[in-house]
Amino acid sequence: QVQLVESGGGLVQAGGSLRLSCAASGSIFTINAMGWYRQAPGKQRELVAGLASGGSTNYADSVKGRFTISRDNAKNTVYLQMNSLKPEDTGVYYCNLDLVLNGYLRQTYWGQGTQVTVSS
Repeated sequence: QVQLVESGGGLVQAGGSLRLSCAASGSIFTINAMGWYRQAPGKQRELVAGLASGGSTNYADSVKGRFTISRDNAKNTVYLQMNSLKPEDTGVYYCNLDLVLNGYLRQTYWGQGTQVTVSS
């Protein structure tokens, strides 16, 4: 009943910036928590940035000081601002939203993934 649409990925040179967006639509829901994950070639999917309902954030050590997770509640959209990109940031990025549907049903949804490629 909920769809997540990701956008903002692309090809960028090292040192550049990108902003990923994840917009949720569908049935009535509230966002409990959100996060961005990435999967690099040959590696497991890892949590890059998380934002809890209380506002606390959590970042992977590799992106601290460079990435920022944020949200726009009015637009039901989550963002990942990525600055000073490095080739090792290359991968498919997925947004993940922990939602409460109709006031009682808790469920996790994943975006379709967006490719981020950072050239050296």
